[in-house]
Amino acid sequence: MAFITHIRTFAALGSGVIGSGWVARALAHGLDVVAWDPAPGAEAALRARIANAWPALQKQGLAPGASPERLRFVETVEECVRDADFIQESAPERLDLKLDLHARISAAARPEAIIGSSTSGLLPSDFYADAVHPERCVVGHPFNPVYLLPLVEVVGGEKTAPEAVQAAIEVYTALGMRPLHVRKEVPGFIADRLLEALWREALHLVNDGVASTGEIDDAIRFGAGLRWSFMGTFLTYTLAGGNAGMRHFMAQFGPALQLPWTYLPAPELTEALIDSVVEGTREQQGSRSIAELERYRDDCLLAVLDAVKATKEKHGFAFAD
Repeated sequence: MAFITHIRTFAALGSGVIGSGWVARALAHGLDVVAWDPAPGAEAALRARIANAWPALQKQGLAPGASPERLRFVETVEECVRDADFIQESAPERLDLKLDLHARISAAARPEAIIGSSTSGLLPSDFYADAVHPERCVVGHPFNPVYLLPLVEVVGGEKTAPEAVQAAIEVYTALGMRPLHVRKEVPGFIADRLLEALWREALHLVNDGVASTGEIDDAIRFGAGLRWSFMGTFLTYTLAGGNAGMRHFMAQFGPALQLPWTYLPAPELTEALIDSVVEGTREQQGSRSIAELERYRDDCLLAVLDAVKATKEKHGFAFAD
């Protein structure tokens, strides 16, 4: 079967933080978007999130014809997906919910339309079990804010056709994203497994009284985080090995991996730990609203992306490198 890769109508099911991010990205790329969410007040909340994100998208650059007015909110799953060229589901992380939802989505959707799920941990072979034409079903796991961060992890299930994975990659690329094909169905995929390891260690540091939430964030944003934004982990450590590169780094620092620096298993989420984390982040947030912090985050991300792009061009690197 030939799957649709040139899309005009994007269907979004679920309009929370992730779902609204997909809507914003699709609108910014000049698409018509049909959205559905059964929650009370979902349409008003979605349009408010789009309005808050739109200034950043304008700074980034909009496709011809891009407009929030091209969003249509509907009352049923079937109406949302019926005429869509591409479908992205962003419902809560519950297997029973996704099983039922994808059975309904796939029964109503065009057979050649790719169906993507924003799940961050559930495996596609599990929640696509009752889907019609499961060969066109994939995971497309994005990162918040979806409308600015380019990474999307693409994962196929046992019944997913390789052509569907490639078609999804083409669609996500057309939406300005950097698709990363995850080769195996593994819980947490790639990025979240790395993030969870860091998160567990951060919680231990708070729990043990080593550092506050703000100090831990400073350790990332003034240190490794700056390097990660343009070089990642492995290439950063290659430079740490000097002219001899990674082999010298592994020889010099590899033995430290055996030292008991890290806990790895998460600490027990006691009320005391939760209170410490909440109080620390409340102090960091101060009097700023979430919407204000989102706009600050978006402006910073745009600045970092622009700076990295300009520097890569200066040194002759492709931006995707």
